[in-house]
Amino acid sequence: MNSPSEIESISGGVCAAKGFRSSGIVCGIKNPNDKSKKDLALIYSKHPAVAAGVFTQNRVKAAPVHVSQAYLRADDPRAIIVNSGNANACTGPEGIRDARRMAELTSRALDIRRRQVLVCSTGIIGQPMPMDRIEPRVLELVEVLAAKDSKDAAEAIMTSDTVSKSAAVRVKIGGRKVRIGAIAKGAGMINPHMATMLCFVTTDANIEKAELERATREAVELSFNRITIDGDMSTNDTVLVMANGRAKNPQITAGGPGCRQFREALTYLMLKMAKKIVSDGERVTKMVEVCVHSAKSQSDAEKVARAVANSFLVKASWNGNDPNWGRVMHAVGYSGARVQEELIDIYFEGLCAVKGGLGNGTPLRQLQQVAAKKRFTLRIDLNQGNASYYVFASDISPDYIDFNRKEYAAPK
Repeated sequence: MNSPSEIESISGGVCAAKGFRSSGIVCGIKNPNDKSKKDLALIYSKHPAVAAGVFTQNRVKAAPVHVSQAYLRADDPRAIIVNSGNANACTGPEGIRDARRMAELTSRALDIRRRQVLVCSTGIIGQPMPMDRIEPRVLELVEVLAAKDSKDAAEAIMTSDTVSKSAAVRVKIGGRKVRIGAIAKGAGMINPHMATMLCFVTTDANIEKAELERATREAVELSFNRITIDGDMSTNDTVLVMANGRAKNPQITAGGPGCRQFREALTYLMLKMAKKIVSDGERVTKMVEVCVHSAKSQSDAEKVARAVANSFLVKASWNGNDPNWGRVMHAVGYSGARVQEELIDIYFEGLCAVKGGLGNGTPLRQLQQVAAKKRFTLRIDLNQGNASYYVFASDISPDYIDFNRKEYAAPK
């Protein structure tokens, strides 16, 4: 999705929107002896806000997911506290108590209600939260809130990410400049629907809560639900959007003035963040856009795109700069979609590798040059209808296996 001409990229991350502040500090959550890695973050709106959220579809959900879902239904949040290094997942009633305690401590420091604080965690599953390290630091986290940028917060939510991820855009709605900013993390266990990923979005748009919820679901479907790295789904995946109305534009409602512009800007920003996540997948070297066209139905197009994007054989060939269209064909065949072998065409960046289910005779060296790129598009035409679907995927490398054999050793 290219940026519409009226959408302007700006700096600031979640602090780009008026009235929002953020912070990130070192807490030693995973390792108390590590004094260098930030691992506790806070995002706060100085003004009343409305919010929307989308959470993991994994039936095993982390404690903060349960708590945040409940709080989001009960109140309009003003703050999000996030930790990395510990997922607070599979931790039973104690984990729920710890997540609520994090919200309680933050609400007291900010002088807001407990249910106005959402809680997110990411990291190792099955370990109790080290609340003795977190509790003494929450006040400091609030005291260092700043509005100039969100660099510290973006760093504090990282786990196996190699770079922090943030972006922001500005769009004019009703004659007013509306800003939308985001930070995100995610490197492994990335697979629709969503992944081991967190994304926090702030906006100063004046928008009806119901419309914010609709816009958020639509944007997530077109962005974070279209990425895959390794086919796994996490227990903690969360996307949260807060809007505080400080842009003072005429209120955005479903189908009303500004609705289209806001949805386009939010989707554009989330897709930008989704691509950052795939590009920084655990030890990946490539990002490939798998586009399926002319399917009988969108369901068929999605099945084919996901089968190809999640095939470890296909991913391995990408890592080896190998345009192995045979592996693509076999993934199309087992996808469960309605396909006819003799109608399938496959293209690497516009170069036809397969026509009518047969090799097209394109010189291998030309296809290899495409497959060697850091980013390229793999197009699959089923030639059976008008439906289409896309997924952003990564390759898989030997380093991915080596990294995941030892990264999550028992925490200190």
